[in-house]
Amino acid sequence: MIDQLFEFVQNHPLLVGAFLLVLTAWILYEVRNSSANGVTSLEATQLINREDAVVVDTRDADAFKAGHIAGARNIPQSRIDERMGELQKVKEKPIIVVCKSGQTAGTTVAKLLKGGYPRVLKLKGGMMQWQADSLPVVRK
Repeated sequence: MIDQLFEFVQNHPLLVGAFLLVLTAWILYEVRNSSANGVTSLEATQLINREDAVVVDTRDADAFKAGHIAGARNIPQSRIDERMGELQKVKEKPIIVVCKSGQTAGTTVAKLLKGGYPRVLKLKGGMMQWQADSLPVVRK
């Protein structure tokens, strides 16, 4: 098996080089984006307590009612463009965007940053991580 791998590498150096280049670029992209504009549950809690950060939950209304961070505002991701004005009064405070798993919050973060909100962050891991860290949720 190992002999076949070495033979393949020797016979196809351009293909292997291209693969390694793409792999390296992908890893660098993931590392850069995983830390960009993101906070952990602990950092989010500190921002909420110390700087009165605003939490924007972008999940649908049913998921929000099933459990959300205390004081969070529910603005579904599909309606962020039309409801962005609701955050105008808290524009200078940190805004923490929360989704289910932390995967889709980046889109909302980008829209808010583009809309002139200076301190917009996403919760890494979303509500799944918040609950996994045994942090409190409100159910309505």
